[in-house]
Amino acid sequence: MMNRTSSTKSTSLSYSLRDVAFIALTGIFCGAIFFGTTVSYNFLSAGLAAIGLGPFANDILLGLWMIAGPLAAMLTRKVGASTLGELLGSFVEMVLGGQWGAATLISGLIQGVGNGLGFAMAGYKHFDKLGLLLSTITGTIITFGWSMINEGYAKYNLGFLILLFVVRLISIGFFSGVLVYWINKLVEKSGILNRD
Repeated sequence: MMNRTSSTKSTSLSYSLRDVAFIALTGIFCGAIFFGTTVSYNFLSAGLAAIGLGPFANDILLGLWMIAGPLAAMLTRKVGASTLGELLGSFVEMVLGGQWGAATLISGLIQGVGNGLGFAMAGYKHFDKLGLLLSTITGTIITFGWSMINEGYAKYNLGFLILLFVVRLISIGFFSGVLVYWINKLVEKSGILNRD
């Protein structure tokens, strides 16, 4: 059974200075990770393209590119934190010289909204495993829809699309779900969240 008391406490639309600081730090730190992930993506994409599986590079690593939103939401428990965290992370990636330039901001917005929908579906009352599960599902669906439109996924056959979707779901589930859950637990144990 989930601990409803701790997951619902201090959820609101108003942001404290500490909330803003957590979102900013999350965005900056994750933006650097996003930028570094691009190097891995380029190598992985080239290697997989040699065997006809190039598109899988994006889906394997997408969870890393989506970590800022759920982490910001879990740390602050605020409406919109997921979108703000992801947008800031994508902005930092762009400023660091990310290869997709300003288009990174569009991806960040879509990823942040996708993740944020999961917390919204839970009424912003589950900043816990359930919230992260829903965030993983909505983030996967929304970003996959964007890939169908923007990245040419619509041209692939159904079997290939299903494999891409499953790989993306696993990646987002691990990096933006399981990993975010444990990072949040470590931060909670440190006492800096002060949720008493």
